[in-house]
Amino acid sequence: MNKTIAVLGTLDTKGIEHAYVAGLIKSQGYDVLLVDVGTGLDPQVPPDITRWEVASEAGIDLPAVLAKRDRGEAVAAMVQAAPLMLERLQREGRIHGVISLGGGGGTAIASAAMRALPLGFPKLIVSTLASGQTAHYMGTKDIVMMPSIVDIQGLNQVSKIIFSRAAGAIMGMVSAILPSQVDKPIIVASMFGNTTACVNAAIPILEEAGYEVLVFAATGTGGKAMESLIESGLVAAVLDITTTELADELVGGVLSAGPDRMKAVAKMQIPSIVVPGCLDMVNFGERSSVPERFAERRFYKHNPQVTLMRTTPEECRELGIMISNIINTYSAPTTVLIPQKAISVVSAPGGPFHDPEADKALFETIAANLAPHINIEFCDLEINDPEFAKACAQRLLANLTR
Repeated sequence: MNKTIAVLGTLDTKGIEHAYVAGLIKSQGYDVLLVDVGTGLDPQVPPDITRWEVASEAGIDLPAVLAKRDRGEAVAAMVQAAPLMLERLQREGRIHGVISLGGGGGTAIASAAMRALPLGFPKLIVSTLASGQTAHYMGTKDIVMMPSIVDIQGLNQVSKIIFSRAAGAIMGMVSAILPSQVDKPIIVASMFGNTTACVNAAIPILEEAGYEVLVFAATGTGGKAMESLIESGLVAAVLDITTTELADELVGGVLSAGPDRMKAVAKMQIPSIVVPGCLDMVNFGERSSVPERFAERRFYKHNPQVTLMRTTPEECRELGIMISNIINTYSAPTTVLIPQKAISVVSAPGGPFHDPEADKALFETIAANLAPHINIEFCDLEINDPEFAKACAQRLLANLTR
């Protein structure tokens, strides 16, 4: 069976260009599924999947939306619907890669659709925006963005070269030979400078048991990437030692991973260990970047570019409720481990963030709000004690066999 590549785009304004790319792909023996996500006039070329079919995937009454003549609202509708259509096509095995050409609106729609696809699935956008800030288009997915150089407006000597290379790139990705099997099941772990010793001590125990451990820095982007990988289905279990990104989300620090941090475990129903690692701190840049409303708080200068702020007992109670509410949605075997002597290097006795009252508020709130099916263990240890790391690894291995 031939591999099929989806060519997705706004065929009302860039139909000729997408048809050109589709022709290049067909000439090399691939099948093409031309998907229209246009929001204006009739498509310049006939699609295989119409904009009406795309919109219906999300239950959107597209004629009613287009009748308002509000381009922003129309694009937003396609941003909502296109991911559902593309995800279904991929899930049903009808497509094996996707390519798109776009300006601002087209890139917004195509990138949203591609972010719904799993890691490793070939996805490429030729975009007028590819040379600028692309983080909000790519998210944590492996989307390839190729600069269009010239505007995507007609076919000319330059655009034909770019489109031809892009077509070659997506065909190459689709035809790439992948590893035939996964050698070892994957465990993902969250780590920060203040929990490095703990994670490093746990890894050899898990590796000796036959697992491959992938470590993600709890820096906002790292947490999002870890969540994305968990949702891809490639992960067997989670060692969530460093949940500090929740503190930044709650208080307003610079390293938040967003409101969905820790939620992929519930979706995938995989075993986990959860530790309130580094919930004693909120992260900011250099000291001058800290908002004035926090002027009277306790700070620690981690380095010239990073200022840490100690969480208060009140914030710790809120964090305890937040983390418990998320963990309570987990259905696979889960253990919450509490290192009572310190949740980071700097919160240990004698450290700048040592605050027994705040820690007690955090621990007691977590314990009081956890559902009965979630195991919780209190350890009279610091988070970076080798014995605590050993306990984390052993409990995770035990959860994997339950």
